[in-house]
Amino acid sequence: MNDSGTPETEVEVVVAGAGQAGLAGAYHLRRAGYAPDRDFVVLDGSPRPGGAWQFRWPTLTYGKVHGMHALPGMELTGADDRRPSSEVIGDYFTAYERAFDLRVRRPVRIRAVREGDGGRLRVETSQGVWSARALLNATGTWDRPFWPRYPGQESFRGRRLHTAGYPGPAPFAGRRVVVVGGGTSAVQHLLEVAEVAAATTWVTRRPPVFHEGPFDEARGREVVARVEERVRRGLPPRSVVSVTGLPMTEAMRRARAAGILDRLPMFDRLTPTGVAWDDGRAVEADVVLWATGFRAALGHLAPLGLREPGGGIRVEGTRAVRDPRIHLVGYGPSASTIGANRAGRSAVREIRALLADAPARPSQPALAAAV
Repeated sequence: MNDSGTPETEVEVVVAGAGQAGLAGAYHLRRAGYAPDRDFVVLDGSPRPGGAWQFRWPTLTYGKVHGMHALPGMELTGADDRRPSSEVIGDYFTAYERAFDLRVRRPVRIRAVREGDGGRLRVETSQGVWSARALLNATGTWDRPFWPRYPGQESFRGRRLHTAGYPGPAPFAGRRVVVVGGGTSAVQHLLEVAEVAAATTWVTRRPPVFHEGPFDEARGREVVARVEERVRRGLPPRSVVSVTGLPMTEAMRRARAAGILDRLPMFDRLTPTGVAWDDGRAVEADVVLWATGFRAALGHLAPLGLREPGGGIRVEGTRAVRDPRIHLVGYGPSASTIGANRAGRSAVREIRALLADAPARPSQPALAAAV
């Protein structure tokens, strides 16, 4: 118990989030000899296993998922490509948590991380307070959908919604729909909605760039290097597609031939009946669907003052430069399933070094397991 009178549960490490990055980190903590509940705890704000995948729209089947990599130590095999990805990956994460006895606590919302007593971190949550020597933060982005603001949006008489609340194409039958955004989700929404809508319009800030062929290792390294550079400079990480471009699929080729992927530049304002440009062009719309991405959900770290003047958190490897106790996984260059796996391993290696001056506990025989 500290000066506030609130009881605290002491652990060495708090893992915040149980998506791909959080589970990868928890797995490597287990391999290093740390015991769940006594040495580390995994706190997840979602109602069930699956990370952000559990909230994906039902028509995003597993066969449509781009670049899902298995968690460390356990392959995802035998999945039915026709099943919703939310179900497939939710079941996989459930089995993974059980297989490695990760004991995820949910739903637990982390409200704030503050400076605690004796150089420890005070992690305040909806289910109590934990005191930790390190935080492996894997809170992702799903809780922070980005809604751009445009003149006239309050006057628009139609419906506005975001990818975070996209229900699948059925509710858009017979409607005139404007899809905003240049990422993979925007294109997936557009292709689905176009099959049932009265009309669709695709709007992006920048001309979309499509790429052909495989996304090989050399290209992957280039993307990671470009994102890492922004994070090292303390700038907010950009979306992956802004660096990689859109992978061209057969469905996208057909849609382009049909004119569905004819993109317009970003409109200047919303009107009561649609959207309009300053050059006099206008499009009538019943729905504006914002596929404008997400921002890192890091508000709980605000009391620690980690942000740089550029608006991001400067990170070296996974370690926050302003506070070596904080490790960000699934952030910046590790904001992909394969990147999250690698970041989880790297973060645990750095956390072990941070905690190395503490005596080993009986549950941690020399902590010598490979990480």
